[in-house]
Amino acid sequence: MTPQETERGGASSGNIKATREDWTNAALETLIVDGIERVKILSLAAQLNVSRSSFYWYFTSRNDLLEALLDHWHETNTAAIVTAAQRPVPTVTSAVCQIFECFLDPALFNNRLDFAIRDWSRRDANVRRKLLASDAERIKALTEMFVRYGYVPTEALIRARVLYYMQIGYFDAGLDEPISQRQSFTADYVLTFTGQRPTAAEIAQLDAALARIFPDASA
Repeated sequence: MTPQETERGGASSGNIKATREDWTNAALETLIVDGIERVKILSLAAQLNVSRSSFYWYFTSRNDLLEALLDHWHETNTAAIVTAAQRPVPTVTSAVCQIFECFLDPALFNNRLDFAIRDWSRRDANVRRKLLASDAERIKALTEMFVRYGYVPTEALIRARVLYYMQIGYFDAGLDEPISQRQSFTADYVLTFTGQRPTAAEIAQLDAALARIFPDASA
């Protein structure tokens, strides 16, 4: 009897204790904390306190699981940036504030996962291709955002790239900076990225969103 057949028998008798989501979440956390080399079926099974055969109820192989991790990353992190860039708001300054909110909200954009994928891409050409495609998709959405507000295409592209790479680099720098200090720079950041100063109402709206995201921080 194959592992898949064994596990199907367990499913019918209610013996499966780990779902596909459990396996995926355990693999994601391992990827983030320990790196791709530690994402192994046996160690994940031990974490979940289930048999190795449970894995094969949901995935055909370790590679199948790894593809699921990449899909999850694209459907969360990349989709969040694209969605934020496409949201209709009246001004470009408000639009950039929404991009800031997206990058800072871990429920929308998991920066730890993003850097785990970037680290993985240094070891795997297929992941590297997917990372570059994702970066291009994100920058395209940001470029189109700037174009909607009247910037010519070349300028829109450069502003999009500066905005995007600054946000990614901010995480990579690992700055020990309170969110309140970063908030104090918001208006000047927006001015730098757009050439326009945001209104007090736009800053207040972003501050309110960040207060919900960081309830324990003192603004």
